[in-house]
Amino acid sequence: MVHTDDGQIVPVPADQLPVLLPDVAGLDLKPKGTSPLGAATEWVTTTDPATGAPARRDPDTMDTFVDSSWYFLRFLAPQSATEAFPPAQAARWAPVDFYIGGVEHAILHLLYARFITKVLHDMGLVDFDEPFSSLINQGMVILDGAKMSKSKGNLVLFQEELDAHGADALRVGLAFAGPVEDDKDWSDVSTTGATKFLARALRVAHDVTSAVGADAATGDAALRRVTHHLLADAPGLVEHTKFNVVVARLMELVNATRKTIDTGAGGADAAVREAAETIAQVLDLISPHTAEEMWAVLGHEPFVGLAVWPAADPALLVEQTVTAIVQIDGKVRATIEVPAGIDADALEALGRADERVQRSLAGRDVVRAVVRAPKVVSLTTK
Repeated sequence: MVHTDDGQIVPVPADQLPVLLPDVAGLDLKPKGTSPLGAATEWVTTTDPATGAPARRDPDTMDTFVDSSWYFLRFLAPQSATEAFPPAQAARWAPVDFYIGGVEHAILHLLYARFITKVLHDMGLVDFDEPFSSLINQGMVILDGAKMSKSKGNLVLFQEELDAHGADALRVGLAFAGPVEDDKDWSDVSTTGATKFLARALRVAHDVTSAVGADAATGDAALRRVTHHLLADAPGLVEHTKFNVVVARLMELVNATRKTIDTGAGGADAAVREAAETIAQVLDLISPHTAEEMWAVLGHEPFVGLAVWPAADPALLVEQTVTAIVQIDGKVRATIEVPAGIDADALEALGRADERVQRSLAGRDVVRAVVRAPKVVSLTTK
C-alpha cells in the first residue's frame, strides 16, 4: 500500500508486485514507536501508481504469526507466481484434517489462521470458514519439573538419548509414554525398553522362513486372530491419535509371534509371515527405519509405507472364548474360560461346578443367582 498526500491509501498494482524490501545495511532499526522501515527514506518515498503524485510506502510489516497463518493454502501451489493459491485446489483439498500443536499456538497462530480463513471465505476465495477440521494440543515433555524446550537449554539429555538409541527408539518411547494430549515426564520415557522392543520385532522378521506370498490361511489360527484384531483396530486408534495403544498392541503381536516361533508352529508357518508383515506395516507409522529394514528382510521391495494394509478377516475377529468371573456375595472367587456363545444356564452350571466356587460355597445355600452371559455369574448366599 502507498499513502498519498491527500490521505488516500492506494494498493500497488499487481504488475508492480512484489515490492522488495530495501537494503537495511547502515539503517538505524532500533524501536522508536514506529516501523523501523520508516527510516529507509529512499525506499519509503514513492509515487501514487495511479496519478504519479508524491506518496509514501506503508512501512508496516505483518507479524510472522500472520505471515505463517496461511501456509497450508500455499502448499496447494508453492511454485505459482500469479496467485497465492488456486481456489479450485482449495475447494478440493482443504480444510486441513488435523491441526496438531502446543497449547501456546492457540493464542497467536491458530487465532490468526482462523481470522485469515474467515476473511478469505467472505471474499469468496475459499468455501470453508474454519481452516482446520480437528484440533489436537500435544502435551509437553517435562524434565526435572520444567518444560523441555530450546529456550531453557534443557535438551542435552534428549540429544544424548537420540545419539545413543536412534530416532526410532525415541519415537517409540515417547509414543508409549502416554496419550498425545498428556504431558510426559522424561523419566517415564524408556528409550532402552523401546530399543529392546524394536530388536525383538526385527528378530521376528529374520526368523520368518516361508516364501513371500505364502497362504496365511494355512497358518496358526490363534496367531492370525491376534494379527487381524490389530489390523481391525489400528486404523481407528491412529485416527484418534491413540499411538500409545498402537505401540502396546504391536508389543502384544510381537510377543504372540515370538511364542509361535519358539514353542509353536515355527518360523516356516505362513501366519508368522503374515504377523511379521503386519508388524512392519503398522510399525512404519512410528519407527520407519526399523519397519523398512523388516520389510526388506521379509523379501519386499521398498517402501513399506507404500504397501496397502490388508483388510482384517471378519471371521478371525469373532472371539472363540471369553473369561467369565464368578462372584459370591460380591467377591470374585473364580475366573473361567467359556465359549463366547454360551447361554445363561450353561454358564451358571459351569460356575457352580468350579472347584474354587465349591469350596467357597461349602456350608452355605445359594438364595439368588444373577447371570449375564458370557461374562458374569453372581451368587448370593445365606
